[in-house]
Amino acid sequence: MTDNGDEMPNAQQITRLAELTNVAVSGLPSAAAPTSEILAAGRPPVSPDREPADEAAYARREFARLLGEFRRTAVLVPFDDQDSLWTADFDGVRWICAFSDEEALARFAVARGGAGREWTYRTILGARLLDVMVPMLPGPGGVALDAGSADGALFPPVAGIVPDEVAVDLGETQ
Repeated sequence: MTDNGDEMPNAQQITRLAELTNVAVSGLPSAAAPTSEILAAGRPPVSPDREPADEAAYARREFARLLGEFRRTAVLVPFDDQDSLWTADFDGVRWICAFSDEEALARFAVARGGAGREWTYRTILGARLLDVMVPMLPGPGGVALDAGSADGALFPPVAGIVPDEVAVDLGETQ
């Protein structure tokens, strides 16, 4: 991988993900499945006494905290059969699939029916995905963390998450 992001990283790790999980496909996500440390770290309980404006401010702060954690964390990014980052298209947005750990990637593989094949993946810093890899995608793109999991998160192609030059203009929101 180059320092300036001009080239696609070479995949470095190959593993049989079926060996990493005992989760049944019908049980995804299982109660026994580990919760992502990124998503589970220090969330205070939601208070029924909070005003809607307070809830919105709280949600913005929590998302900013989650985004900061994601940017500082190395995540696993699988590669497809053509040695490209594993992506999924949904409603005109291309999402890079990233996983918080091998167990989350294994659950995804089981859900897709691909637990028996070898999955090539690489660890990439969340900031690098958002700042370097998303701009390389054709059209709007973002990152889906732990896709298919109850603990998953989306980092959409909007200003403040991805570079402004590839952000989708949502107009003024209050």
